[in-house]
Amino acid sequence: MNIETALKEAMAIDGAIGAALVDYGSGMSLGTIGGGREFDLEVAAAGNTEVVRAKLRTMASLALDDEIEDILITLNRQYHIIRLLKAPGGQLFLYLVLDRDRANLALARHNLRNIERQMSL
Repeated sequence: MNIETALKEAMAIDGAIGAALVDYGSGMSLGTIGGGREFDLEVAAAGNTEVVRAKLRTMASLALDDEIEDILITLNRQYHIIRLLKAPGGQLFLYLVLDRDRANLALARHNLRNIERQMSL
């Protein structure tokens, strides 16, 4: 599955507001879908790059021998899921923003896992 198809699949998840594939090495989006004037995915993607980098630094400082599966940020009206991808040589994450009232968090995480498995980068 290519980037465009993966992002369309992410937007098909109940409650999806926007999705992006982000290179956290550079902070650049490789693709976005959804969002709009009320929610700038480019800004959110760049900001969440810092979240990923900070968590990775913290894990290194603690000498944790583990990997991040995903990072969940819970807001009053939204869920933000950052799913780190196991791409060879890549520093990528799939970012999904959900409307909290319309989303099923467990199902959304399950769907992101399936999208990751089907992606070819």
